[in-house]
Order: sequence, then structure tokens, then C-alpha cells
Amino acid sequence: MKKLFVSVVALLAVCSLSAQDVKTIYNEGAAAYGAKDYKTAAAKFEQVIDQGMDAEDAASLVATAKSALPKCYFQLGGRAMMAKPADYDVALANFTKGAELAELYGDDAQATKCKGYVAKVYQIRGGTAFNAKDYAAAAAIFEKGYEADPNNTEMALNLAMSYCEMGEFEKGMDIYEAVAAKTHPKYQADAAKAKEMMALYTNNKVAALQGAGDFDAIIALADAQLAKNPASPLFQLVRVQAYLGKKDYAKVIETAPAAAEAQTDEADKSTVYYQLAAAYNAREQRDQAIAAFKKVTAGPAAEAAKAALAELQK
Repeated sequence: MKKLFVSVVALLAVCSLSAQDVKTIYNEGAAAYGAKDYKTAAAKFEQVIDQGMDAEDAASLVATAKSALPKCYFQLGGRAMMAKPADYDVALANFTKGAELAELYGDDAQATKCKGYVAKVYQIRGGTAFNAKDYAAAAAIFEKGYEADPNNTEMALNLAMSYCEMGEFEKGMDIYEAVAAKTHPKYQADAAKAKEMMALYTNNKVAALQGAGDFDAIIALADAQLAKNPASPLFQLVRVQAYLGKKDYAKVIETAPAAAEAQTDEADKSTVYYQLAAAYNAREQRDQAIAAFKKVTAGPAAEAAKAALAELQK
């Protein structure tokens, strides 16, 4: 029994690495990283993490290896992406692994960086289908990239357009709303584009419903969007317009003041006040109609408001 006990102890001694052994492996990994041999570096750092847990006085080496390992996979992803021809499968696998490891080891900045490149790969892949107007295929790819990095606003705009072109209006509006809500200066152009495209697709949809005389469907569409974003100036305007088309003047009078205040564009604000004035006028509430028409100061409604005021003030 004693002899067997000694053998087990000896075996454990062989299997366990000392801090010095872990340092040797770490130094090999650091040397490989410095030489841009990221595959070897990754393997060495993984060994440090796996085997250094049980080594005395190796905690700092393990911590540094955990910091370096996601960076190795990021570099491997970048190398595959920049190859000629680019190997996007390998790039995606490495960026994804880098993001997962960075999250596991609490490096949020590196995780975000890796996810950003995951999105870039999906953006490139989806671009071919998007340019060919295969919007269903493009959306299926862009969705994965958007999940990885919602701040890739260029891809988000393409995803939103793909949804709208597929007839998935609400999904498209959700993405456009998210982009339009970004306030950082670097998103300014894309936020403006999102607002422009929201108006375009909304106007197209509303025009089709108006042509069918289906004002209730327009109101339901606006209500659905306002349930998600009550402050949306576009859908507040659309709802007021639909109530006016339906000749529900009471609802126009109820909803128009808040809708006007929500507008960020003076022409749109004037449009809402013109609709409010028209509702008051239809109900023969002359003084209120005059007050509302006087607030119409910009855009295409301004001239019509002047004419209406002149008539009312005779």
C-alpha cells in the first residue's frame, strides 16, 4: 500500500505544472504574439489559462493570458478578412470566438470590437444579395450582423430597407426608429437618412391605404408604431391626417396639439396646425380655426392657411 501511495504522489507531481513552467509557456506565447504568429500565441495562452489555474503564483500570468487570448482571435479574424481572396468563414469564426472569450473574461471593449467585425463580415456577405435586390436573403444575413452590432448604422439602414421592400413594414420601422434615435454626431448622416426613409415608406403605405379609403387601417398602423414610440413625430402626424380624412374632427382636435408639439420640422408642425384648423372650421368653431391657422407659418400649407384666414376674417 505504501508503495502505491508513493506512485500516485509521483504521478501528481508529473501532471502538475509549477509557476515557472507556466511562465515558460507564457513567454513562448508572448514571443509568438510579438512575431505576429497569432495561432501559436493563442494555443500557448490557452495552455497558460488551462494549466496555470492550479499553479502557485501564476495568477498574474493567467490574467494576462486571458486579456491577450481574445486579441489573438481578433488578429486571426482580421488576417483572414484581409487575405486575397478573403476567407470570410475563417474571419467570422475567429471574430466570434474572440467576442465570446472577451465576454467570458470581462473585457467589454474587446468584445465590442470583435462584434463590430462580426457585423462587418455579415454586412459584406449580405451586400451581394442586397445589391441583387434579393431582400429576403439580404435580411436573413443582415439580421445576424445587426444582432452582433446594432451600432453599424449603414448595415441597419440596409436591413430596414430589406424589410420594407419585403412588405415587413413594422420590422423596417423598428430599425429605422432605432437609427433615427441616435444622437452622437458620428451617426448624424445615417439618422437623417433613417428619418427620410421612414417618411418615404410610410407615405407610400399611407397613400395605398388612402387610395382604398381605409383610414382605420392607417390609424391602426400609426397606433401600433406609437405604442412602441409614443414620441414619434411622423406617426403622430400620420394619425392626425387619417382622422381628418375620416372626418373624425373630434379626434383631430384631441390629438393635433400634442402632435404639433412633437414635430421637429417647422413645415410638419405647420401641417398639423393646418389640419387642426380644418377640423375646427368643419365644426364651425371660427375663433379656434383662426387661432390654429395663424400657427401655420412654414411649408406648403402656409399659403393655403393665409387664404383661409382671409376668408374667415372677412
